[in-house]
Amino acid sequence: MHGLLHFFTTTKHHPLLLHSHYLKTHHLSSLFSLLHSCKDLRTLKQIHASLLVSTGFNESISFPSTKLISFYSKFNDLESAISVFSLLQEPNTLSWNLIMRTHLDFGLVTEALLLYKKMRESGVKTDAFTFPTINRAVMSLKSDVLLGKMVHCDAMKLGFGYDLYFCNTMIEVYARCGCVYYGRVMFDEMSPRDLVSWTSMISGYVSEGNVFSAFELFNKMRLEMEPNSVTLIVMLKGCYAYDNFSEGRQLHCYIIKNGLLIYGSVQNSILRMYSITGSAKEVESLFVEIYRRDVISWNTLIGFYALRGDAEEMVCGFNQMRGEVALSSETLTLVISVFAKIGNLVEGEKLHSFSIKVGLCDDVLLASLLDFYAKCGELRNSVQLFGEIPCRSSSTWKLMMSGCIQNGYFDEAIHLFRQMQASGVQLQAQILGSLVDACSHLGSLQLCKEIHGYLTRNFFYILEGDNIHLGTSILNMYIRCGSISSAREYFNRMVAKDNITWTSMIEGYGIHGMAIEALKLFNQMLVERVLPNRVTFLSLLSACSHSGLIRQGCELFLSMKWVFGMEPDLDHYTCMVDLLGRCGKIKEALAMIIRMVVVADSRIWGALVASCRVHGDKKVGEFAAQRLLEMESDNVGYYTLLSNIQAMVGKWDEVEQVRKVIHEKDLRKTPGWSCIVGKGRNYCFISEGLSDNRLTTQADDWERSSTAPRLEEPVKPLNHALIKRS
Repeated sequence: MHGLLHFFTTTKHHPLLLHSHYLKTHHLSSLFSLLHSCKDLRTLKQIHASLLVSTGFNESISFPSTKLISFYSKFNDLESAISVFSLLQEPNTLSWNLIMRTHLDFGLVTEALLLYKKMRESGVKTDAFTFPTINRAVMSLKSDVLLGKMVHCDAMKLGFGYDLYFCNTMIEVYARCGCVYYGRVMFDEMSPRDLVSWTSMISGYVSEGNVFSAFELFNKMRLEMEPNSVTLIVMLKGCYAYDNFSEGRQLHCYIIKNGLLIYGSVQNSILRMYSITGSAKEVESLFVEIYRRDVISWNTLIGFYALRGDAEEMVCGFNQMRGEVALSSETLTLVISVFAKIGNLVEGEKLHSFSIKVGLCDDVLLASLLDFYAKCGELRNSVQLFGEIPCRSSSTWKLMMSGCIQNGYFDEAIHLFRQMQASGVQLQAQILGSLVDACSHLGSLQLCKEIHGYLTRNFFYILEGDNIHLGTSILNMYIRCGSISSAREYFNRMVAKDNITWTSMIEGYGIHGMAIEALKLFNQMLVERVLPNRVTFLSLLSACSHSGLIRQGCELFLSMKWVFGMEPDLDHYTCMVDLLGRCGKIKEALAMIIRMVVVADSRIWGALVASCRVHGDKKVGEFAAQRLLEMESDNVGYYTLLSNIQAMVGKWDEVEQVRKVIHEKDLRKTPGWSCIVGKGRNYCFISEGLSDNRLTTQADDWERSSTAPRLEEPVKPLNHALIKRS
């Protein structure tokens, strides 16, 4: 109260408030016109303070105070609204409805429900607006259908169970909670039904993906009343969200026939539908026909080009948009996502500068820019942007972790996860997947077990549920860390498995040279009626190749087409050429390349050259090497293979010539790196310049000086001066 009086005495008065006799001589009701003239919170507080000082206004009286609550809510001042409400001796129904609605506007769902409970306990009667307000709270919770049923029962007991406004919101509650059946029962019992009733029920069917029932109800609705723009938008969403494009085109014809294209929102929804399934000609034609193109229309067009990866048309549309409508941060996010995909650093940096200049650089765009710089290899910029985001969501943390992994900073990704734990951000399955991915690349079995233990202790409900993706990531982590026995043990414990999970385990056996086990697991996969995919056969053929199982490999290759109806692609042919070549059947491998229906590339010729070098087939090797270099002249590994083939036949001049080409083109092999674990810490290094003795000494020094922080411990912030591994 003192704050209001201080505000009144220290701020510029509203013109009408300068005459205190005006307030004293007029009835209190005449002040409401003054309240309605308020344009901002400052003026409202002046009027409130003047009421207190000049008229002896009593805030415990419901009628004027309710007006004040309403206006404080309008100007987003929750604290003042609560203050006025708390001074009411006997709040009426309208006051309770207003304060509950104000809490909901601020996202305070639980508090709004508690206020409803207090209202019922105080004996204040509810009205036709109370339950729709409470239904807003229930809809925010989405999955709590039990609470929705309780509200429904309460409304029935108090005589509002058949109120049209309440029933409409109740249908939406059941739809949001995934119980469309209960909504349909209520809808069928309603009399009368209005346009909102029909649209709410149709929306419920669309939300659960039941487009057939949505269209069935839509056709019944047309017999009673004409749909409005909201109904049409809901129906169009059902068409493009669930791949019902044939029905969508029919709906488009209905809209044109009945003259409903006058709604700009409907035109935008039609454009959105065609942007997913239609051709560029259709989308561009529809875009031109839109009467009043707004930012949504332009974003849909730009999003269409972004989805196709057509950067040139996207930039052209973006430049045209700038001259017609105001840009949004969503527009810039769409454009930067394409630049990230194609790795266009220069254009992305220009867009970043432009976003700062026009003031559209919000948290969502910053997160997209973070991802953009990481994908373009500029992780320093990503780290800097990450530090500038004040409220980091779980998706922002995931993008930063993924950026570190993409650029080879696996330790830093794990450190980021520890920072995220300390910050209290809610962890999600995708973030846990990034953590597992980082550990997989490090190859540390000790860290692998530590992370798995941490996930089991804290996220058992995710691991033991139907989150197959995360479970498969953990399986791959054990495989990459070299513990095939732990991988199989975890595989056997997995509750839910799909063909990707089975394929990962088969691939793991192949990597570890256990082709027989891979074949046994494949047979078990078929027994359990899990259909293999192309990657499954690729893993099996690779396993047979590395183990020399030529008969089994040939049988699998033939079964792809004749048993499972899959045409082998270039990857499968490459595995077969490698298998035949490793077993010394060079001529058969060459014949397969010549006869295959797909076009050969450098990989398949490289596999043949490698086999020729091992088995000493100089003629075929030299022929294949020449084909290889014609396709890929900048791969140092292929030049090395050619040099070895020529050395076998004694062509030393040609060997010297190849080495000269390598030197002139400055071709270098990417050095491999190794990882040593010392007391829980990972040390990554390249092999050049380290003798065995020095390596042993270095490892001993690390053992003596290192301490390993546990996952639960907070760590120092990510260092901006990242040092890239070679």
